[in-house]
Amino acid sequence: MKKSARALAALLVSGLALTACSSGGGTGGGSTDGAAPAASALDQASGVTTVEFWHSMTGKNAEALTALVDAFNAAHRGKIEVKPVFQGSYDDLVAKYKASVQQKATPALVQVYDIGTRFMIDSRQTVPAQAFADRDGYSLDDLQPNIRNYYSVGGKLASMPFNSSVPLLYLNTDAFKEAGLDPARPPATLAELGDLARKLTKKDGSGETVRYGFGAAVYGWFVEELLAESGSLYCDADNGRTGKAAEVAFDSAKGAEIVQWWADLVKGGYAANTGRQTTDAQAAFKAGTVAMHLESTGVLRGYTEAAKFAVGTAPFPKTAAGDQGGPVIGGASLWISGPGHSAAQQRAAWEFEKFLASPEQQAAWHTGTGYFPVNTKALAVPADQEWVAKYPQFKTAVDQMAATKPTPATAGCLLGVMPQARKGVETAIEQTVSGSKTAQQALADAAKELQPAIDAYNSSVG
Repeated sequence: MKKSARALAALLVSGLALTACSSGGGTGGGSTDGAAPAASALDQASGVTTVEFWHSMTGKNAEALTALVDAFNAAHRGKIEVKPVFQGSYDDLVAKYKASVQQKATPALVQVYDIGTRFMIDSRQTVPAQAFADRDGYSLDDLQPNIRNYYSVGGKLASMPFNSSVPLLYLNTDAFKEAGLDPARPPATLAELGDLARKLTKKDGSGETVRYGFGAAVYGWFVEELLAESGSLYCDADNGRTGKAAEVAFDSAKGAEIVQWWADLVKGGYAANTGRQTTDAQAAFKAGTVAMHLESTGVLRGYTEAAKFAVGTAPFPKTAAGDQGGPVIGGASLWISGPGHSAAQQRAAWEFEKFLASPEQQAAWHTGTGYFPVNTKALAVPADQEWVAKYPQFKTAVDQMAATKPTPATAGCLLGVMPQARKGVETAIEQTVSGSKTAQQALADAAKELQPAIDAYNSSVG
């Protein structure tokens, strides 16, 4: 997911003007102006309408997605066929989508990760989900408010949420009990987490650390989440919600406090430094060499099956007691292509989106993967309730989202070069850990280095 983000940002900036300008010349009778075709488009189509669907799901998530696609195709046999095509990581997929736009060969439906939202809007290649909902009188009220908040701009839903995640604090409850600690009383703040990390760190007779109290990938997403938990903005213009963001704000005093906290735990020997690869950090937790771990809900199913200890979950920590913020949505959403696609293809893609967003399918997705259900009614589906009763770890994310008020801070930052911004923060974390820079200086330098890319991007899209 984080692979080659700097190169990707440069690619998006360099060619976005061409992308945007190409949106008016679509073929095939579909919408090229953001309007949604009528439902009759499918009735008027002859034969089977094919929807090529690009995605980035792997492992158990891919298995769950395939099951959903198969169920939809079976219900629409002879009328619609969705053909899922794996395109690699989220970054790889967006790069391929960019190339497909220039080649006028986009897929009818594409899954794009959260921080690609600004780019997808600016590309002017898609028909907004709100346009279909308005055309059909389809209610969006059942969408989880914070998830809807993230994917809406100007009060309009840009894309249909699908695999939504929120961050959790994962606990090795066996390690807690071994250290005489109560896993039912997890840390609520960074200070408390740091204190427990010290108590949970374990050394052998030779002084070698055999278990760190805390560990997480060097991942910029976690800093975004902690800033949102504190109620702080990541970028200007209300996190890019009231206008195009022109500069980042992660180099604030709060941002420096977060990065310094992380670095101090690593340098003190209480937190594992597994680098930027999320798979390495995940492996350390599953192996039991890390007692507390920050990760997405999207790995919960895999953790409960793979770990050889009891896995506990807790809300993502606040930076300090009294913080009024909450987590930002992660994961990805679905975008329906306009130019180059027939009205029937666009309508077929919309039918598939509605199917995936239904309570029953979101319940199947939730229990099969750990991703948060985008439809609030999914939580009332008996199969979902039975699963959560069996695995109460899943309820943590539900309660955390219910307690989060939608605000500009919790909506997350919409920035055209967000992948590059994340990489800059990751570099700042590494520099602070190594001691080559203070947290404040490292973040300030990251913001300064990012500014030309922000300016170039914004200039390219007007």
